[in-house]
Amino acid sequence: MGILSKIFTWWDGATIGTLLFSARKGTKVGEDSLGNRYFASRDGSRRWVIYQGSNDASRVPPEWHGWLHHTHEDLPDSLPPVRDWQAEPTPNLTGTVAAYRPAGSLERGGKRAPASGDYQAWTPDAA
Repeated sequence: MGILSKIFTWWDGATIGTLLFSARKGTKVGEDSLGNRYFASRDGSRRWVIYQGSNDASRVPPEWHGWLHHTHEDLPDSLPPVRDWQAEPTPNLTGTVAAYRPAGSLERGGKRAPASGDYQAWTPDAA
């Protein structure tokens, strides 16, 4: 279902319209280690990414994120290397088994700890 998925889906890779726009109006400037491809308009005013796989903005490495948002004009190839103490970026874990689930959430049983009793409601007469 290759061509049909490109026409009707936007959440997994680029649609036909995006691919055609990128070919007509953009210039490929680079690719990251995840396979995402980065483009810029011919005049340099617009920048965009075509994801390899699902469209998830948390899959853009920090150096490319800075370039996409015009934080720096240099391509990541010319930036200083990643330091040893810098952690690898983590993807967005929402909707996965590894997502954060605080105490009291439905996924953890929905039971909240009882109030401690040190709370006293404000009333206008007590002021």
